[in-house]
Amino acid sequence: MMSRSLLSHFLVLSNASSPRLHASTSFRSRNLGGIESISPLRCNCSVSAPESEVSEPSSTPITKKRVVSGVQPTGSVHLGNYLGAIRNWVSLQNTYETFFFIVDLHAITLPYDAPQLSKATRSTAALYLACGVDTSKASVFVQSHVRAHVELMWLLSSATPLGWLNKMIQFKEKSRKAGDENVGVALLTYPVLMASDILLYQSDLVPVGEDQKQHLELTRELAERVNYLYGGRKWKKMGGKGGALFKVPEALIPPTGARVMSLTDGLSKMSKSAPSDQSRINLLDPKDVIANKIKRCKTDSFPGLELDNPGRPECNNLLSIYQLVTGKTKEEVALECQDMNWGTFKTVLTDALIEHLHPIQVRYDEITSDPVYLDNVLSEGARKAADIADTTLRNVYQAMGFLRR
Repeated sequence: MMSRSLLSHFLVLSNASSPRLHASTSFRSRNLGGIESISPLRCNCSVSAPESEVSEPSSTPITKKRVVSGVQPTGSVHLGNYLGAIRNWVSLQNTYETFFFIVDLHAITLPYDAPQLSKATRSTAALYLACGVDTSKASVFVQSHVRAHVELMWLLSSATPLGWLNKMIQFKEKSRKAGDENVGVALLTYPVLMASDILLYQSDLVPVGEDQKQHLELTRELAERVNYLYGGRKWKKMGGKGGALFKVPEALIPPTGARVMSLTDGLSKMSKSAPSDQSRINLLDPKDVIANKIKRCKTDSFPGLELDNPGRPECNNLLSIYQLVTGKTKEEVALECQDMNWGTFKTVLTDALIEHLHPIQVRYDEITSDPVYLDNVLSEGARKAADIADTTLRNVYQAMGFLRR
């Protein structure tokens, strides 16, 4: 999810009192079963604060809001995935009920290496844990191990207007690159699977990047459409409890500065799909590889180093990476690096990256050396996820009129 990493693909749902911001792209003219709705699509890009404690004792436990997110197992998990999503999970798991999964079903929408899929899925799961995801606080599982994802996708597909999918920017871009005749149907319909990933868990908030806002908007529209078509009194007449079948999720935008750009182009996001491995720092890159990539990365010819100059994208990206891996403030980094030349700074950045990634790599080796442990983590995570997902799925089957088994 959830980059097409879902998450990128992150989930937590909103309450009605949450402040809302208009997103850049909107499906404002919605057709809900033939009736045009004129209410604007509202996409909340703020984090809902945890419920405050009441002053008087109460026997009712406070329910945590739910977050779900995932990363694709194709390619190597890189610094952008980590700083933009996975590292944020570690803090989210302390506040929310969290489910983090490996989105292997999304990994097959474009040509991929089938023999490597299983291996990459295990490696990605191990990296989740190595980066600090705590299985006592979060459930970690593989998307395809919870079959409700695919079942709900099919049900949602029947309610998804084709015109909505044709508006998806990523589909247009990727189909153009691959050639329309060679593109599988899954590339067009995967936003419906992404919606299934989110709506199955009655999610409250969805951590998304700028490139995923449109997919979240579609998810919100689809939730409202299905609620209108099959929820409320209609569902109650079918023997259900009535009301909404799905929560309508809100957006959780990553912290400022977590967007990591390519090492070869400061205007492009660091990506697994970029043809050159030189464009990214992979979490499992050895020391010498990290040093070589930083040594060869694109810079500029201006004197001194500075942050937040739009005319110096590579400079801003490299200094931002340094800030993120060291935990320093922007002011501290600006003061420390303002008089450095590129040769000096690249050495400092290389050392900071190696120091930051070393404990992750050590922990990863420990986890992968015990495959039984990792299998148990994924099995238990899938069980917990399925308990929630199956309840949602049963309700949808009921509301849509299917014969009960």
